[in-house]
Amino acid sequence: MDSPMCLVENADGELHVVPGAIKYLMGLNQQVVVVAVVGLYRTGKSYLMNKLAGKRKGFALGATIQSKTKGIWMWCVPHPEKRDHTLVLLDTEGLGDVEKGDSKNDAWIFSLAILLSSTLVYNSRGTIDNQAVENLQYVSELTERIKVNSSSAASSSHDEEEEGGDAQFVQFFPNFVWAIRDFTLLLEIDGRNVTEDGYLEHSLELRKGGGRKNLMYNLPRECIRNYFPSRKCFVFPTPTTPANMPHLDSMDEADLCGSFRKVADTFCRFIFQESRTKTVKGGHKVTGRMLGHLVNTYVETIAKGSVPCLENAVLAMAQIENQAAVDEGLAVYQRGMEEVKALFPVDMGQISSHHLRSDHQATQAFMNRSFKDGNGDFLKALAVAIAKHYADLLIQNEDASEKKCAALLEKLSAPMAQKIKEGIYATPGGYELYCNHHDNMVAQYRAEPAKGVRAEEILEQFLKEKSLEKNSILQADKKLTENEKKIHEEQEKRALAEQAVKMEAEKQHQLEKLIQERERSHQEGIRQLEAKMVQEAKEKQQELERALDSKLHEQEKLMAKGFTEKEAAMKEEIQSLREKEEAKREEKEEQSRNFRAIAQGVIESVSNGLGHYYNYRKAREERKAIVFKERVRSPPKLKSGSVGSIPDMERMTLKQDETTTPKLKMGAVGNSKDNKTLPKVNTGTTSKSPGSEF
Repeated sequence: MDSPMCLVENADGELHVVPGAIKYLMGLNQQVVVVAVVGLYRTGKSYLMNKLAGKRKGFALGATIQSKTKGIWMWCVPHPEKRDHTLVLLDTEGLGDVEKGDSKNDAWIFSLAILLSSTLVYNSRGTIDNQAVENLQYVSELTERIKVNSSSAASSSHDEEEEGGDAQFVQFFPNFVWAIRDFTLLLEIDGRNVTEDGYLEHSLELRKGGGRKNLMYNLPRECIRNYFPSRKCFVFPTPTTPANMPHLDSMDEADLCGSFRKVADTFCRFIFQESRTKTVKGGHKVTGRMLGHLVNTYVETIAKGSVPCLENAVLAMAQIENQAAVDEGLAVYQRGMEEVKALFPVDMGQISSHHLRSDHQATQAFMNRSFKDGNGDFLKALAVAIAKHYADLLIQNEDASEKKCAALLEKLSAPMAQKIKEGIYATPGGYELYCNHHDNMVAQYRAEPAKGVRAEEILEQFLKEKSLEKNSILQADKKLTENEKKIHEEQEKRALAEQAVKMEAEKQHQLEKLIQERERSHQEGIRQLEAKMVQEAKEKQQELERALDSKLHEQEKLMAKGFTEKEAAMKEEIQSLREKEEAKREEKEEQSRNFRAIAQGVIESVSNGLGHYYNYRKAREERKAIVFKERVRSPPKLKSGSVGSIPDMERMTLKQDETTTPKLKMGAVGNSKDNKTLPKVNTGTTSKSPGSEF
């Protein structure tokens, strides 16, 4: 992105997303580190954002008393230190703009900055005095502006803090950085030098005792201490003379105050190194595309007059992302199978190896993008889509094999057909000559490579058809005695039986390959699913541990200052977090049980997805038997007949047999007990093979 663009427009006190900015985010598949800056208007927020972007110009730097930034502006740049990450900088409209005069609107801008960022920079000018802290009044209103859990989740949880409590916020809120501009004082407290962080901690100390005055004094300070998992402070001296301040964006870095440049560089280095990848409830890392979904959800919720809910936003985003993950996984599979499709007909080993590799890649692509697919519905949807596409390819491969084999047999039998027309076999001894030519033709057929999966089946069909012709020549051969004719008839029956055995062996081999690849795919799917669940559990655990560490650190500070009543409340929050940690362990055990159920559901979905392939084969066998019976009733005369392929009628839509799926040897697989409708899958423009309507 060459320059910033407006992400959320603030027009007449109402917030609206900017479609162009959302479209840009939707095309951003990298994980994001989101840094938002908030603060009073005309305090130099935009300069810090330009500095982080490594640009002198970008976000507008106003040189007048009017606020330049309206709404929320976004600048996406490559992260300077995190590989394959994008740094998203959000410059927000200045709070307290006298021209706007709408504190409620300011509160929503502030809340959005918190909801969207992984690091929140609060920019102020001068010192951290009581007025500066009170200007952060929006922090104390956050429980009214942000919900963590949905109403149903909140009501179902027992022995839990009031919805939106401190212990919940600290799990999901960004890190907090206070940037103090134009700082002119000495960093001393009671004659002792202190660090910038020490100065911030001193400014956030609580007053002991009750009373409304102390309560109001402590409220914003407690919110900052309790809501944000970490806090950091930077004090910036004045960058240049007052006369040059209006021209700050056009000045060379070398012309700025050396101490200012030093702090600015330290600030940028800290942001680059310490700002975490943006996560959502559950610890899942956010991509630019997912950030776009969050912006849409939060702004739409605010526009409706409702309070943004972290859980609802994540669930809504999960539905969108998981459906997209299914479509992406199927697209990966389809692309992977194009290579082997171009080679049709191929043997079962070739198509099977391509299927297993493409299935693995597709499932991995799904796993990389999906999250919160608790019941495995979207994974099952992908499995069904892949199975159906694979079934279509199996049918196409069989059709290609049939077409090639039939054409080859027609070509090889053409000389014999001509000899029949010429009456060469209609002479004494003609049967022996016919058999020699026939055996030679079959040998040539078998020597031809790459005939595909139906080579023996098409040959068996051809030999059955030719047996009628062969028998006619046999019976017409006056050189042979009746006894010799009977011997030849028995030999022909044995030959046809042997060919039938070869055909069945070919079919059995294909079935065994399907069983083997299903089992291998099942085991690989289990491995990928288990790895996914372990990763998600790890992310949740890290999220909880960060919150617990933050609370323990805060408890130590309160104990050191003698706030016994606050310490007791903090202990309750810590205990609540530890109980959640224990609940997470129990949840892991439940997930393990659920994991097996999902895996079984996937394999059932695969079997059901292959159903129309089995139905196609069954109808083909039935049609072939009918055709042969008709030809037996009306045997051909002693003349050539073209080698026919299986009639088109057998490829009719198999709706009447949709539910008939053969049982595989490795165990009967019925329909899944969970009859919920699986998510829809965009199958693209893949051509349908006959019988693929399922």
